[in-house]
Amino acid sequence: MTASDAVNSSAGVLFVVATPIGNLEDISTRALRVLREVSLIAAEDTRHSARLMQHFGIATPLAACHEHNERDEGGRFIGRLLAGEDVALISDAGTPLISDPGYHLVRQARAAGVRVVPVPGACALVAALSAAGLPSDRFIFEGFLPAKQAARRARLEHLREEPRTLIFYEAPHRILECLQDLEAVFGDDRPALLGRELTKTFETLKDLPLAELRAWVEADSNQRRGECVLVVGGWQAPEDDAVSSEALRVLDLLLAEVPLKRAAAMAAEITGVRKNLLYQVALTRQG
Repeated sequence: MTASDAVNSSAGVLFVVATPIGNLEDISTRALRVLREVSLIAAEDTRHSARLMQHFGIATPLAACHEHNERDEGGRFIGRLLAGEDVALISDAGTPLISDPGYHLVRQARAAGVRVVPVPGACALVAALSAAGLPSDRFIFEGFLPAKQAARRARLEHLREEPRTLIFYEAPHRILECLQDLEAVFGDDRPALLGRELTKTFETLKDLPLAELRAWVEADSNQRRGECVLVVGGWQAPEDDAVSSEALRVLDLLLAEVPLKRAAAMAAEITGVRKNLLYQVALTRQG
C-alpha cells in the first residue's frame, strides 16, 4: 500500500465539485447538498463564487484557493481536513483542475491521507466534444496553447500528425490568431468546431473546415467574445494510391520551388487531385 492509498479515517473529505459553466440549471442536486454540508468551500475567486452561493442560498464560508496561493497556502485547508472537517473545492466554472487551479491541493490532500471525492458535472471540453460530430472514442485535450505565435506554432507543429481529435481552450482576444495558426499548420480543410459561450444565452456551435471557420470568425467580431473551445479533427494519413505518379512528380517539382502550402494548392489546380490530400502527402514527403 502506498502513502496515497492509506486513508486517514479521522480526517474529513475533500470534495472536488463541478459547478455550471454558464446555465445555472446544470448544477447537480448532489453538488448543492455537498456545498451546503461542508465546513468550508475553497474557491478560485471568492467574489465570483459568492454570487453563485447567494443564488442557491448557500451560507457556507468561502476561502480563496487560486493559482497564486494554492501551493503555499494549501496547508490551511489540509489542517482543516485533518481536524475532521469536510472541504469542497470549486473553480469559477466547470470542473476544478481542468485548466483551473486545484492540482496542488488535491495532491497535498492525497499525500496526507485525506479522502478525495469527485462530484462530477459541467465541463466545457466534454460539452463541446459531445456536440462536435468528430470522433470521440479517442481524443486529446491540450488546454490553452501558448500566447506567443512562435511558441503556439511550434506546439501545433508537434501536434500536426496527431490522429486523435484535438481539443483546445482559447481566450477570445486570441481566437482569430489561433485559428490562423491552426489553418497554416494543419491545412485549410481540417474539420473543426468552435464552441463559444457554451450553455449561455449566446451559445455558438459552428463546424467548418479550418479555412472557412477562420474566415467566419474574422468576418464577425461577435465570435471573438466569450469563452471559446476548439475541437479539431485528427490527422489522417493520405492514401498513397489515391495520388498518381504524375501528381506526385508535379508536387515534388513545386515543393522544390515554393512553400509547402502553395505547392499543394498549385499541384491541385494542375492535376485535379484534392488540395487537402496533396497537402498531407507533401507533409509526409517533406517530413
